[in-house]
Amino acid sequence: MNISKLIPDNSGDYKQLLSAAFTMAENAGRIHMRYFRKNGLEQSTKLNDSDVVTVADKEAEAFILNFIHQHFPLHGIISEESGKEHENREWRWIIDPLDGTTNFSMGLPAFCVSIGLEHNKETVLGVVFAPYLGECFYAVKGIGAWFNGKVIRCSDKVQLSKAVVATGMPYDRNDNPDNNLSEICKMALCVRGVRRMGSAAIDLCYTAAGFFDAYWELNLNRWDVSAGQLIAKEAGVIIESIRNNRNHSILASNPHLHSSIRKVLLPE
Repeated sequence: MNISKLIPDNSGDYKQLLSAAFTMAENAGRIHMRYFRKNGLEQSTKLNDSDVVTVADKEAEAFILNFIHQHFPLHGIISEESGKEHENREWRWIIDPLDGTTNFSMGLPAFCVSIGLEHNKETVLGVVFAPYLGECFYAVKGIGAWFNGKVIRCSDKVQLSKAVVATGMPYDRNDNPDNNLSEICKMALCVRGVRRMGSAAIDLCYTAAGFFDAYWELNLNRWDVSAGQLIAKEAGVIIESIRNNRNHSILASNPHLHSSIRKVLLPE
């Protein structure tokens, strides 16, 4: 899929930066597909057995970091596998070279590369590209959000009982009792369906496009949500922090359902 053709004409001052993000995402996607569903995938674990990293994560990240070093040498970087470089600079890229690594390692198609760009710590553009699915979501702050060249808006569903929502499980679920299990059980009784895609970036983008009506998750990292949150916000999604002590823990919902879902997740 040639995503370079998808850049909107109205992306304004960010057109060149968005084009660079597309180049990085497209090449990372090619790396993903070189390894996807191939025998002998090299992989290891990080924090525990639920936290997987593969050779595709590392090679995709290496390409992206080299591209930034070459074309934007004065920009900072925060990336999942390599950490931080000059993080206090005016411009800063937030990179997840392969979000949904567990899916990827099992041959499941819900995985993507997520690239956000911050200016003075505020996200101004985001690109999420799922190469196997051929799906590219992207946004520019104050201008809009798109899916494969078409403007997207979140759902307008108003009845919680008809909602389909997404969630995920934190990697420390065996060690921290605040692990989302009780919230999933409560929510399952209130909505039409609960889905677990295994990629926070995809969950946020699907909420932006109205494929999900809402999404929540606990203990995410900056690289998980940087691009996806901007895409969701530009599509009309309300995003709220639902924990003060669990890293990035968020609820993302269409405006009509936000209050109802919040009451289920955060009862007074």
